Amino acid sequence: MKPVRLPASATNALPRWGLFALCLLYILPGLIGRDPWKNEDAAGFGIMWTMAHGTWQDWLTPNIVGLAMSQEGPLAYWIGALFIQLFGWLLGDVLAARIASVAFFLVGATSVWYAAYLLGRRNDSQPLRLAFGGQPEPRDYGRTLADGALLIFLGCLGLLVHSHSTSANALHISLVAFSLYAAARFFENNSARAAIVLGIALGLMALTRTWLMPLALWLALVIYDTLQNKSLNPRLLALTLPIAVLVPSAWIIALHSTQAAGNMQFAAWMATSFRQLNPPSLDALKYLVVNGIWFVWPAWPFAAWAVYAWRRQYNALHIALPFIFCNTIALLAILNVHSEPGILLPLLPSLAILAAFGLPTMKRGTINAVDWFSVMTLTTVAGFIWLGWIAKQTGWPAQLARNAFKLAPGFKPEFNLFALIVAIAASAGWIALVHWRISRRPPVLWRAVVLSSGGVILCWLLIMTLWLPWGNYMRSYGAVARQLALELPHTGYCVEAYVGPAQRASFAYLGGVTFARNDSAQCDYLLLQDNNRRKDDVRIITRSAQQWRLLWEGRRPADRDERFRLYQRIH
Repeated sequence: MKPVRLPASATNALPRWGLFALCLLYILPGLIGRDPWKNEDAAGFGIMWTMAHGTWQDWLTPNIVGLAMSQEGPLAYWIGALFIQLFGWLLGDVLAARIASVAFFLVGATSVWYAAYLLGRRNDSQPLRLAFGGQPEPRDYGRTLADGALLIFLGCLGLLVHSHSTSANALHISLVAFSLYAAARFFENNSARAAIVLGIALGLMALTRTWLMPLALWLALVIYDTLQNKSLNPRLLALTLPIAVLVPSAWIIALHSTQAAGNMQFAAWMATSFRQLNPPSLDALKYLVVNGIWFVWPAWPFAAWAVYAWRRQYNALHIALPFIFCNTIALLAILNVHSEPGILLPLLPSLAILAAFGLPTMKRGTINAVDWFSVMTLTTVAGFIWLGWIAKQTGWPAQLARNAFKLAPGFKPEFNLFALIVAIAASAGWIALVHWRISRRPPVLWRAVVLSSGGVILCWLLIMTLWLPWGNYMRSYGAVARQLALELPHTGYCVEAYVGPAQRASFAYLGGVTFARNDSAQCDYLLLQDNNRRKDDVRIITRSAQQWRLLWEGRRPADRDERFRLYQRIH
């Protein structure tokens, strides 16, 4: 027996304009007025910027002004570079590249909504008919579940930072969501068109990162379909797989036409996939469990409950399909010994959809407990963000102000009236949302997650308005890049650099530093990155049979470990 009994009043859907506004409110803060930040954000922008202002070879072999970045496919960087070329003259290169992040997020959010809608309107997912009628219509029930899935997706903590970065991760998670939608469409009508769309989605996924995950998902879908129908679906084999292979093949063929550079790029792309296949390890499992608890919150408790509540209908598509995606991706994470947050991101779409089907089966007491936990936790976090901003602006509370300035020595607080107005309006909206939820106690299904999602959006918006100058000071290389640029001539030079990808991208864009594009370049300047905790004072070094004299030394004030040294060749 199905575990769901619902009246039609529980399936009142959110208005479309409200969902769209909520998505924009989620994705836009943090994209405007922010420098490229340390690590993947700056590195991803550096690849896009190099492509947009480089040659056709830069489009085929992703690099950061000469530093090869050959571990991933180029699709995300192609799109970002295209937006830089189209809108960089108007918005600036950084903001133009972040239009791609907005597009990636909207594709992912839309795919989550429509996948949940397709699965939610199926007959096997419908609630039991009531004795005297009044049960919801299939389309209304599907829309309500889709609203719930989207709210859960927006509320996932792990999505926040990665969806706002200019990196391949943002597009990768969206293509996983789109693949799930395409699979739902295929299993609904078994059409050739749906099989082709699924193949395109998997192929684009391979062109974004590596071929391992799309191949694993295709194999999982083939096994599921074969077990369900007792035969292999010819369209998965004859349409989906060839299309998935064909999509990245054009890039691979073009790579081989560029001789050495293209062959190195292809070899590195293939090696990245093989490097992710290892015997299962306890450390990888521990990383998945420990980090997944907060990374995929609040999706995993609802998803776990959905699996339990629908255990007697475990082979129904609305449970089986997201469960297959989730378990396949989790298995790949366990096989990947190179633990990083990016391997957990693809879990979010399937977990959000699976969690949505747990909402109709939850007891009122459990829903109220989740609501109160969200209100108390997220209101406390928002209050602390406000208190920290007040401490930075006024010096009170004194201890909190000292701690903030201790983390960012030399930081000078900035007052932005517009940012303050936005933060006040967002806080007032949160109070109104909590009052509406508590006073009216609406019976709609998505009431259990609206406070979780709204609170996460509030906290992110407060950080990206009130704390944005502090975040730029802590995470941007803008200041040190400008210091470095002052020590270099305006034109007619090159720098041989041994720094990380994010640092190279930041110095090239924010400081206008001209780096050597190949190993054969004879540069008069040498830039090294090392540990600031080392107390050595090397004024003259010998490198490549040449002597170099220390010209400049600097670091970001907020980073006590990182240090940069600029040397000039002694002729």
